[in-house]
Amino acid sequence: MAEPTILALNSGSSSLKFGLFTARGDQVQRLCSGAAEGIGSDSGSFWIRDTDGQTLLEEHRALSDQEESLRAVAQALSHLSFPVPAAIGHRIVHGGPKLREHQLEAAAPFAPLHVPIAVRMIRQAQEQFPSVPQFACFDTAFHRTLPESAARFALPGKFWDAGIRRYGFHGLSCESILYKLGSDVPPRLIIAHLGSGASITAIADGASVDTTMGLTPTGGIVMSTRSGDLDPGVLLHIIRTHGVEPDYLEKLLDTESGLLGISGISGDMRQLHQLPLHPRAEEAIDIFCRTAKKSLGAFIAILGGLDLLVFTGGIGEHDAIARAQICDGLESLGITLHLQKNQDGLQTISDSASRVRVCVMRTDEDEQIARHTYRLLLHSS
Repeated sequence: MAEPTILALNSGSSSLKFGLFTARGDQVQRLCSGAAEGIGSDSGSFWIRDTDGQTLLEEHRALSDQEESLRAVAQALSHLSFPVPAAIGHRIVHGGPKLREHQLEAAAPFAPLHVPIAVRMIRQAQEQFPSVPQFACFDTAFHRTLPESAARFALPGKFWDAGIRRYGFHGLSCESILYKLGSDVPPRLIIAHLGSGASITAIADGASVDTTMGLTPTGGIVMSTRSGDLDPGVLLHIIRTHGVEPDYLEKLLDTESGLLGISGISGDMRQLHQLPLHPRAEEAIDIFCRTAKKSLGAFIAILGGLDLLVFTGGIGEHDAIARAQICDGLESLGITLHLQKNQDGLQTISDSASRVRVCVMRTDEDEQIARHTYRLLLHSS
């Protein structure tokens, strides 16, 4: 079989990221990558770069929705003479209780910002590439190994039976890190995927055993514009005192809270760092790091110790200040950073005396999508 070409699509509420790969075995080779950003705004952009980072296409253009963005991707790849994909893999945030493709639309209430978009993207991809098989790669699938004690909320059994449970997210990111570690995966591992969306996952012998996000990607630690975990009574209080509808709560918790809500300035950690004397900016950073630190400590207890801590995601990979603040005070749990290595952004940033190795690693969800898609393509042949 000739090396097939795999198109990996990662659609968000206002962006469409993609990568084109060739595949052989569990090895995938990137041909190009790109993104349509600012979808739905007048200041959108569209770009494609090759494996060396050279720009093949860059445009400032308004793209009304993900469907139009995918048409732009298909036209651009054809214009640049890339081969037609043999298969297309989609990142699906939530697979619902059964993690099956035919459950996609049933899963929409669990991730209303993401799943409906992904369903529309699959249909649009079928129109753009009518003879190309489409595969769904679920972000929740990695966490299917969660024990019931970690997955179950303290609610009556009928809600558990209805699929209300902790699902966990950033599973493709975790799988990407495990793949990169290869035979070096230790018995006790924590992956801190810190970005606009952020979660922390405890992994024992390669399997997820606990994670911060819950039924939806809104739960867990503080994020860019998402609240993270709240006392449920807070929501009851807001409903009773403000007479709000679910749509208002959804907007409040997903797009107006987190770093943005605390600071009143921005949900972008980089912008907050540029305002060191602004009390609300500093407070937002402190709360973000504190919630991450609390989760690390809890998961070290769950794992019975820790061998390796990996920081990944936009903040995890690039924000030395946040990494240092999160790890500060965890020396009694075996975590000691080497401040200069951390500042320099080396792969290993722990001190030689640290009982826990601390690393910074780049995640590649698109590559993981391509790897899964190729495997599924072989099984379907």
